[in-house]
Amino acid sequence: MTRPVLLIGGMDSSGGAGIARDLLAVHDAGLTARIAVTVVTAQTDRAVLAVDPVAPALVAAQIEAALEDGIGAIKIGALCNAGLVRTVADRLPDMPVILDPVLCSSSGHALLEPEGIQALLALLLPRTTVLTPNLPELAALKSALGLDPVTEQDDVAGALLDRGCQSVLLKGGHNGHPTYSTDILYQANCSPLSFRSMRYPFDLRGTGCQLASGLAAALADGQPLPAAVKAARRGLEERFRKADRNCATASA
Repeated sequence: MTRPVLLIGGMDSSGGAGIARDLLAVHDAGLTARIAVTVVTAQTDRAVLAVDPVAPALVAAQIEAALEDGIGAIKIGALCNAGLVRTVADRLPDMPVILDPVLCSSSGHALLEPEGIQALLALLLPRTTVLTPNLPELAALKSALGLDPVTEQDDVAGALLDRGCQSVLLKGGHNGHPTYSTDILYQANCSPLSFRSMRYPFDLRGTGCQLASGLAAALADGQPLPAAVKAARRGLEERFRKADRNCATASA
C-alpha cells in the first residue's frame, strides 16, 4: 500500500490555496495525507487579512506524529519565518521532499521574511528532491542568492542545483505567452525537459500548491520524476478543463 503524503504548510481560510488545496490534490491522486500546519491565515480571493505563525514546538509535534505512521513523501509550502524553516529542516527524514517556495500570496502579501528565505536556501534546499518556484519566486530566489539581476532563468536554476537540491521544476504560469504555459524541469547533468499545456482565459488560485502536492503524491506512489511531473500536471489540467466547462455552462 502506498504510504501517505505529509503536507507541511499554511491554512488559507478561503480554501483556495495552502493545505486545503493540497489535501484535494492528494485525494484526487488516490492517496491519503497527514498535515502539519505552520501558519494560519485569514484570506479572501483578493487579500490576506491576517497571518499567525504556529509555535515551532507545535509544528515539530505535528511532524513527529505524522512520521510515526510512515510517510511516502513530503510537500512543504508556507513557512513564514526562519524559526519555522529551522524546525522543519531539523525533522525531515530521508525521503522525497517537494519544496514549494511560498514567498508571497497571489494577492501580493509577503509570506516568508528575508531571513527565512536565506534559511530556506541554507537548510532546506540541500534536502529537497524537487523545488517548484514560479517565475516571481525564481526572481526572488535569484536576488537572495546574490546573482546579477540579468541572470537567465536556466542559470538561476543551475545555481539552485549547485546549492544542493536535486531538481527544479520551474512553473510557467507567469510566462506571459498568450496560448501556452510551459513548465521546465531542470536536473543536474541532464538537458531540461519542457511540459507544455494550453492556457485558459481565466486564473485559478492554488495551482502551485496543487501541482507540488500532486507531484509529491506521484513520487510517494513510486513514479519516476518525469512521469510524476506529467501525473501532477494532468490533475491540474483536469481542474482547468472542469472550470472551463462550468464557465461555458453558466454562460449558456
